[in-house]
Amino acid sequence: MEAMRRVILFALFIVSCLGELNSTVPEGKSSCTASLGGSNLAETHKALILQLNPSEDCTWTLERPENKSIRIIFSNLQLDPDGSCDSENIKVFDGNSTAEALLGQVCSKNDYVPVFESSLNTLTVQIVTDAARIQRSVFIFYYFFSPGTSIPNCGGSLDALEGSFTSPNYPKPHPELAYCVWHIQVEKGYKIKLDFTEIFLEVDEYCRFDFVAVYDGSSTTSGLMGQVCGRVKPTFESSSDSLTIVLSTDYANSYRGFSASYTSIYTENVDTTSLTCSSDKMRVIINKSYLESLKYNENNLQLNDPTCRPKVSNVVEFSILLDECGTIKKVEDHSITYTNVITFTASQASEVITRQKRLQIVVKCEMENNSTVEIMYITEDDIIQNQNALGRYNTSMAFFESNSFEKPILASPYYVDLNQTVFVQVSLYTSDANLVVFLDSCITSPTSDFASPNYDLIKKGCIQDETCDVYPLSRHHARFQFNAFKFLRSLSSVYLQCEVLICDSSDHQSRCHQGCVSRRKRDISSYKWKANSIIGPIRLKRDRSTSGNSGLQYQIHGGETQNQPFNSLYLFSFMVLALNVVIVATVIARHFVNQRTDYKYQKLQNN
Repeated sequence: MEAMRRVILFALFIVSCLGELNSTVPEGKSSCTASLGGSNLAETHKALILQLNPSEDCTWTLERPENKSIRIIFSNLQLDPDGSCDSENIKVFDGNSTAEALLGQVCSKNDYVPVFESSLNTLTVQIVTDAARIQRSVFIFYYFFSPGTSIPNCGGSLDALEGSFTSPNYPKPHPELAYCVWHIQVEKGYKIKLDFTEIFLEVDEYCRFDFVAVYDGSSTTSGLMGQVCGRVKPTFESSSDSLTIVLSTDYANSYRGFSASYTSIYTENVDTTSLTCSSDKMRVIINKSYLESLKYNENNLQLNDPTCRPKVSNVVEFSILLDECGTIKKVEDHSITYTNVITFTASQASEVITRQKRLQIVVKCEMENNSTVEIMYITEDDIIQNQNALGRYNTSMAFFESNSFEKPILASPYYVDLNQTVFVQVSLYTSDANLVVFLDSCITSPTSDFASPNYDLIKKGCIQDETCDVYPLSRHHARFQFNAFKFLRSLSSVYLQCEVLICDSSDHQSRCHQGCVSRRKRDISSYKWKANSIIGPIRLKRDRSTSGNSGLQYQIHGGETQNQPFNSLYLFSFMVLALNVVIVATVIARHFVNQRTDYKYQKLQNN
């Protein structure tokens, strides 16, 4: 009996020790893992509220279904406001571990709503907090979507000085799982006033579910001016010539959305007049006070073509297209000039005499040597003013899906297979229809600074790569194709830089019409209007498949080993065996302890 009593006490001691092992979790880790473990994250969309403790270190992986992309939105963050981004942050990786490419980092210093998209099958999130004992919470919303589908009227670019736009389907309910981005870019020297005539979205104190975010700049990370929802009519004013507006919606409670309009406000100080030239227009700004001092009315100003009228706000602005409004084009040796004249038409009863000075503003843009020289003078009888400035042709370069050059590749980086045909187009943005673009040189490099090594595709108009093929001259587009490659002993990224020449299409002696020149000839005629474009990277496709089941997985980084919970049935069986034979109990206990130390990670169970 005494031996049996000792066996029972010894077995109970072992069981209690194992139970204590089973319930041991590193301090501060319970909140993050409990929030994640209680959710079925294999659904097509999910919203999570994480309450975080001090000294958290939690990593989890989200795996998407085949042919889907992942978008994850951190619409509300309450982290340590005094903590540094090194000690407390959320990192998002494009893959199934923290060793993959870092998509971005979020901390209390970020002034935007963090949104990330994965180009691979999986997306990994790591949350780390410091030791400060304060309340922390993170609202996370993720969903899967088909990258090839789009919502009509969802986002876009607006470049007029004034305009309006609405959410998709407005005034009907907005679509579910929408993420729309509008970029407003007005001309230099202006700022933007944005008025929402209506916002009708789901009401939430922190705007976590459906919201409109407005950024003071050209991107969604350029400074958050406001994140709004519910029923409001806010107004925003930018500090520069660009604004970015985002609409994000979840999977429930769709309402009318929003309607907005914007106007431009000229911000530069103009004493009398100013002229700027761009690739497609001349812009003349006239101070209204200056006109009033001459007793002129802006309604009596006109161009060579009187049907082209100015825009009147706090200034008088003529936006003159290079091939319209009576603009005169003149092609000379090594130069192209565009000229127009602004005159004042008097409406006086007498046609014999006048006591007003005759106002005439002659505007002239001269294009030469990779820049635009601007000349302007005003004649007020014997008063002459001159102004000069510089400018440049606007060009861009993009990848396309096929040789039809209809659908550009918007994703960056652009993933390709080795030896895949890559289609490239350089575009010139100008209203002058008689200009052509010629590819003078195109080089590649594994780095964006184009340091060594380099590889030439085109040099002095001559093809250097056997797979490269240049398309014929096509006015405002220069097109070519080549087969994808990678640099030896370098990363799989490839950057492309091209220098193009811009010529008048009617000048058949220009450099653009000479084609390949193995040795530089003497300049015959005008060809020196150059521009550079850089694009990249092109990146080789990688294995986008991962092992394991879909859903959310996490790892607790605390001690050297982690404990797998015992099934209650196993514990009960073990107690029965321990009461019968102490040796059997001891063997089983050692077996389970050894088995526990073999497992380092714990997989979350799906509900």
